[in-house]
Amino acid sequence: MKSSTKLKKSLVGLCILAASGMAHAEDTALNLSLPAESKAAHSFKLASNDPASANLPASVTSSSPSTAFEPPMFSADKLHQYLGLTTIALVGLTALTAPGSGCEGNCPPPTQQQPRQTNGTHAKLGEAAAAMAAATVTSGLITHWNDFHLEDGFTDPDNMHAMLGGAGALLMMYAVNKSANSSVPTSHAGMAELGGVLMAVAVKLTW
Repeated sequence: MKSSTKLKKSLVGLCILAASGMAHAEDTALNLSLPAESKAAHSFKLASNDPASANLPASVTSSSPSTAFEPPMFSADKLHQYLGLTTIALVGLTALTAPGSGCEGNCPPPTQQQPRQTNGTHAKLGEAAAAMAAATVTSGLITHWNDFHLEDGFTDPDNMHAMLGGAGALLMMYAVNKSANSSVPTSHAGMAELGGVLMAVAVKLTW
């Protein structure tokens, strides 16, 4: 009787030990799987927060849209350009207002010529064109002094622009001065027109 009771107790104890062992084994297996699952979840979170892995379009990731560069409307370079264009326009107006009759070559003696008009529209436009040409050359020297290099040769666009513009301005000023200091009609239109053409070519080279 006592032996059967001990046997029952032993069997119960073994069952309890077996059950506890199985429970411990299940807990261990569960604990071993948790770190792996946690690491995978963490990696997934990091990947989802990475913009490169999210395959976002460029328009979404860009902070500000790129805009094309636009030069300022007014600057020292623009002033030089505007002065040059104004000079060309004044040369054209001066040529259009030139007197239809007059002496350009083989002029008669001064005593036989009519007194010339020195304060008319043509004369004023010519003086304005010459003054504007001088201002254009001056602004060019100040703004683009470092662009002129003799070692680059005379065919360099910057060098040709400077030389043609300067020569044109000198011819225009000489023609205006020659006409202003003469009391009779004198040949000056050819030099003035040549100066205007040279300045127009200079503007075209760097347009």
